Amino acid sequence: MKLGFVGTGALSSAIVAGLKSLPGETTPVVVSPRNEAIAAELAARYPDVRIATDNQAVLDDCDTVMLAVRPQIAREVLKELRFRPDHHVVSLIATVSREEIAALVAPAAQVTKALPMPMIARLQGATIICPPDPMAAAFFGRLGGVIEVEDQSEFDALSVVTATYASYFKYLDTIHAWVRSQGVSGGRARDYITSIFKALANAPDTAPDEDFMHLAQDYATRGGINEQVLRELTERGTFDALADSLERVHRRIAGK
Repeated sequence: MKLGFVGTGALSSAIVAGLKSLPGETTPVVVSPRNEAIAAELAARYPDVRIATDNQAVLDDCDTVMLAVRPQIAREVLKELRFRPDHHVVSLIATVSREEIAALVAPAAQVTKALPMPMIARLQGATIICPPDPMAAAFFGRLGGVIEVEDQSEFDALSVVTATYASYFKYLDTIHAWVRSQGVSGGRARDYITSIFKALANAPDTAPDEDFMHLAQDYATRGGINEQVLRELTERGTFDALADSLERVHRRIAGK
């Protein structure tokens, strides 16, 4: 494989960092010059990462191409490029369908959608891919795991999960800010919150056959403080608002 990235942003950087953290990994990587700072940092850190003169040069020098441009400019960027039939294209553009990508990158025959998470830089978090693709599965499987999906509608629904990252950290920030307002040092508060939520992330493994509401009920002791917060947030429509937001994101991803 000679791997190229059209679009060199945070996600491309995370994939390269995860790949290059693997023992003995020497896959040649070519990145586009945009974003200049990220491309330069990757080339300086890894001897087998090179910056191409432009996006077309990435295609000309690679057989596997990951598309990581912003969805707002994806169509404009891709229609100017000349793909080869032997290109293996992996689109990381969440809100542009595989069918549209395939039309834009023709005559490239192999087109796959993939949705890695930023923590792939630390080999964490599964990447969903659609349709099943042995090459993409092998690649992302080494970088935190992979889930292959045959149905595009299922892939779109799973993609909505990735829209919740920022809100999750805002949730933690709200807790952190409140604890600090009580006179606790920022560092101590952050350390405790981080420790607690890392532990909670492993809780589903203790009940693999149960849904998340089962865990919520387990933690919401009757008359306790967890039950109080859950009840008050529910009464204020917090979770209904979240569900509504997820539905709107889904319509955007699915082009409805």
